[in-house]
Amino acid sequence: MSLVPMSVAPTTRAPAVRRAGRAAAPPRRAAWGLRARGFVPALVLLAALGIAGPVQAQLFADDDARKAILDLRTRFAQAEEQARARQAETSEQLQTLRRSLLEMNNQVEAMRTEVAKLRGENEQLQREVAELQKRQRDLGQAVDDRLRRIEPQKVALDGREFTAQTDETRQFDEAMALLRAAEFGKAVFAFDSFQKRWPASGYGDAARFWRGNALYGQREYAQAIAAFRDYIARAPDSPRAPEAALAIANSQIETKDVKAARRTLEDLVKAYPKSEAAAAARERLMTLK
Repeated sequence: MSLVPMSVAPTTRAPAVRRAGRAAAPPRRAAWGLRARGFVPALVLLAALGIAGPVQAQLFADDDARKAILDLRTRFAQAEEQARARQAETSEQLQTLRRSLLEMNNQVEAMRTEVAKLRGENEQLQREVAELQKRQRDLGQAVDDRLRRIEPQKVALDGREFTAQTDETRQFDEAMALLRAAEFGKAVFAFDSFQKRWPASGYGDAARFWRGNALYGQREYAQAIAAFRDYIARAPDSPRAPEAALAIANSQIETKDVKAARRTLEDLVKAYPKSEAAAAARERLMTLK
């Protein structure tokens, strides 16, 4: 069906309106009202004739667009909220990680401090152990020294073995040192003191023999002869007995007692024929007149 355009015929008052000027304005609004009232029925008619379908479809399309925009906005807002939530969660995790790392770093520093402390304590303990070991060694040495002074020690002298106290050995060695230093007077006194303190000592025979030599060194020949004879009488089998006999003969020669000296030398050769002192006695006999 074709649409016949509707028109509103102009009224006879139109020229009067133009002539009236501003006083004619109200009649114009009235005319527009008449046109509007005429336009409404036309729309109704267009709707009735199906012409309003595209307009209505356009209105529905705008609604769908609005809904889509709103849906997008909602989704965007949700996505943004989720992103903020994830960011907040990530930030919290990072803060937790930082705190964990800081705590771990503090623990590492504490462990380093503890290790350094333990190293210092270990070094101190090592020093203390070394000091204790030194003290123990010193104490052991002191104990050994005391035991040596208390306990008898085995001694081998002039082919004999015997036990002697530490002080006993020390005193005998001191007397011998004086004799070697040609301190004959002091040596005689030292040997006499030794024999008085240690009358049963295993050093006794040696002390008597060397006392005689000290007397000989002092040119106390008579006392030397007596000391050597006492020695031979007490230890006739001693390896130094031939030397003591030869020393007696030498003392007699020094006192111009040649006859006694010859007799002593002959007795020496008979008693100890294989000794070195006997060989020296034979040579001495050949020179005596």
